[in-house]
Amino acid sequence: QVQLVESGGGLVQAGGSLRLSCVASGVDLSGDVMGWYRQAPGKRRAFVAYINSAGRTNYADSVKGRFTISRDNAKNTVYLQMSSLKPEDTAVYYCQTKRGTILPDASWFDSWGQGTQVTVSS
Repeated sequence: QVQLVESGGGLVQAGGSLRLSCVASGVDLSGDVMGWYRQAPGKRRAFVAYINSAGRTNYADSVKGRFTISRDNAKNTVYLQMSSLKPEDTAVYYCQTKRGTILPDASWFDSWGQGTQVTVSS
C-alpha cells in the first residue's frame, strides 16, 4: 500500500511562488508515473501535472508555463514548482502515483494523502 505525504503549501500573494513536495513510500516507484491534482472549494478534484519514469511531463492548460513538475527517484519524491500564482490556483493539492505512463482522471483513485493547502491572495 503506497503512502503519500504532501508538504510545502501555504499562503502567498498573487504573483508569488511555492514549491510542493510529495514523498511516496511502500512500493517500488521506479516504473510509475507521478503527479499532482488539486481540489478547490466546491469543485471536483482536477489533474494538474504528471511526470513519468521516462521524464515525460504533461500539464493542465491552466498551469502550463507557470508550473514545473520534477521527480527524484532516489528519494521517491515528486515536486511541483509553482510560479506566477493566481488566486484561482487556491486549492488543496494532492499527489498520486500509478504504474504506467500517464495519470487518469482523479476518480480512478480510491486512496489519497492528506494534501497540502495552497492559498493565493489577490
